Amino acid sequence: MPAPPRSGRAGRGRPALLGAGGLPLRRHRRHHHRAHLGDPGPGRLVGTARRPGGAGPCAGPGGDCVTTTERLATAPRADRQPSFLAKAFGITAVLSAAGSGLGLLRDLLLARYFGADKGTDAFLVSWTVPETAAPLLIEDAMAFLMVPAFSLALVLREERPDGPDPVRQLTGATLPWLIAALCGLSGATMLWAPQLVHVLAPGLASPRLAVTCTRFTAVTIVPFGLAGYFAAALRAHHRFSAPAAIYVAYNVGILAVLAVCHSLLGVRSAALGVAFGSLLMAGVLVGPFARMLHRGRAGHRGKDGGGRPLLLSPLALLPVAAFTLTRQSQVFIERYLGSALPPGTISHLNYAAKVSQLAMTTAILICTVTFPLVARALAAGDLTAARDRVEKDLGHAAAVVLAGMAFLFACAPAVVDLLFQRGAFGFADTAATAQVIRVYSFGLLAQALIGVMVRPFFSMRPAVRRADDPRDDGGGGRLFDWFPVAAMVLGLAVTTLVGLACAARFGALGVAGGNAAGITTTAVLLLRGLALRGIALRTRRVLIGQARLILAAAGATAAGLAACDAVGTGLPAVLAGGAAVLAAYLVLGALLGARELTGPANRVRALLRLNRGPEGAGPAPRLQEGTLRDGR
Repeated sequence: MPAPPRSGRAGRGRPALLGAGGLPLRRHRRHHHRAHLGDPGPGRLVGTARRPGGAGPCAGPGGDCVTTTERLATAPRADRQPSFLAKAFGITAVLSAAGSGLGLLRDLLLARYFGADKGTDAFLVSWTVPETAAPLLIEDAMAFLMVPAFSLALVLREERPDGPDPVRQLTGATLPWLIAALCGLSGATMLWAPQLVHVLAPGLASPRLAVTCTRFTAVTIVPFGLAGYFAAALRAHHRFSAPAAIYVAYNVGILAVLAVCHSLLGVRSAALGVAFGSLLMAGVLVGPFARMLHRGRAGHRGKDGGGRPLLLSPLALLPVAAFTLTRQSQVFIERYLGSALPPGTISHLNYAAKVSQLAMTTAILICTVTFPLVARALAAGDLTAARDRVEKDLGHAAAVVLAGMAFLFACAPAVVDLLFQRGAFGFADTAATAQVIRVYSFGLLAQALIGVMVRPFFSMRPAVRRADDPRDDGGGGRLFDWFPVAAMVLGLAVTTLVGLACAARFGALGVAGGNAAGITTTAVLLLRGLALRGIALRTRRVLIGQARLILAAAGATAAGLAACDAVGTGLPAVLAGGAAVLAAYLVLGALLGARELTGPANRVRALLRLNRGPEGAGPAPRLQEGTLRDGR
């Protein structure tokens, strides 16, 4: 049997082997790949594999070319090492769950110390600054821009090992400008804090307190931006631990200041804690980012400087930033409408949103981990791999968020009673918050699906492109860059109209209903827009899968309501309702044929069989990711 090919320079010109879960192995990237090639078209093989010992990429029997994906498909799946995606998701899930738990503890302390009154309303208006900065600079816009950019830089590094390091060039070209822009934006927010508060909540009972808190929270803009930049670079390098830990550091900082200073500074201590926590957040990533650059330079034989492998496309920044801001504008609309309602309404909406978002956290983690894979596939021009990954992510995200939605709808009163009803947070606050949670839950599925769909949409035309790309940077195709913004604007129009029509009669419930209706409208439009963009999802297949999960969730909600009503309130009701929801959801999903629910159980059984191995043979051997059983 021929010896396995060596890694390193000997791998130049060889195909990109795919590890478990579809992870491209960098040492085999083909030189001729180009970003944004679009559909490879009939008759062209993407990632053809050279057989060991052959004379060329088509040196197999009869000169047939064999794709890497086809070769890997011939090996039994149970004999391969557990997926990198599963490991990355596990690490990210654990650290993100820790961050979410600390965030929940933060909200519990806010409710315990300050309740829901005009003081907390003032702080929550100032909270709009980090709430807007986080998706713009950490979670959405920065990731949409920089993960594809760093992914393309890594592709160029592999293709041109003797040239300048594209990763360092990209960092030098973007990071100084980013720091300058962040400092200017933070200073402007502090200076215009009174005007900002008046625009956000003109009917606020304590505007001066809100202005003070807003100036504290404006500090977060700079560290948030740096944290988002560093996290995008690390994730593109498939390093997920440090980026997943940032919210742990953030909430630890808030809790420390809140616990020490709440009696002295009142609700201002929460705003000061937000500023301190953001500094810790950026500090967690400085070391890993610096080590990443140093290791990349040590492993790269070229000299820094010279050459222009990457070009920035500043116009690509605009639709990404506009989409993130328009999506966050739902919060602005809620705060604006809530400021005209009785004191405490904004606080009830905030607590309900925080609890509801916990159900969406794990769903968003799925696309956070897989986004670098989608970006790499699009950078290599493999639209089929990107489509398959997006379809899987839509199903998995829906499966997770619908389980949380069923639980929250069934157990909302018991959950709020368990979490918040103590201190200044009374029974009336519990009832109002639980009702809002149930209305919010109708929009959770749409929120998760938008998070999955918008990432590949913007990756199709990233802010960084190859210098040797002959295509014109303009053209009519750039109009599609604004499709998500247009979809979000229409969704905001629905949110506003429903909120204005229902707020006077239904109060906070009307505002929450407008949120759910608007975000669902946007998700429907984006599902169509993704196909127009070039990632042709198999819409019928996707919708049938979603329908099965929705039916399973509806039955699980009914089971959870019955269990909660039978037990009462508090922890016993939460446990009984949660168990009933989970059991009914899994059983109904299996009966309806939902692959997202049956597939994980089948993989666990296969993994157990793998670890046992054949009788008397011991455990199966563990292979390096990207290799076949014969060592290729």
